[in-house]
Amino acid sequence: MSDTDARINFGAPAVLRKAPSMNKERVSGAIPYTVINGTLDECIRHFASKPISQQHLYDIHTAPQGEMITEVLSAKQIIELVHLRDFL
Repeated sequence: MSDTDARINFGAPAVLRKAPSMNKERVSGAIPYTVINGTLDECIRHFASKPISQQHLYDIHTAPQGEMITEVLSAKQIIELVHLRDFL
């Protein structure tokens, strides 16, 4: 396990949020709503269960952890974490 891997706490509190959408696109200025309030791992798993065509509507809010885990994780970052988690 590298130093980067050791800094990722998948048990950290996190919130998965979804942006309201119209025609599969985010509604500008709309406030995202909470889908699940749990751990980073739970939020990642819930995100991964969503259709790929809708994943861009989701983000995860959590406490920053080093360089890789920012306060708000975009769909692209979450997908990278899904792949990384599979190797840990």
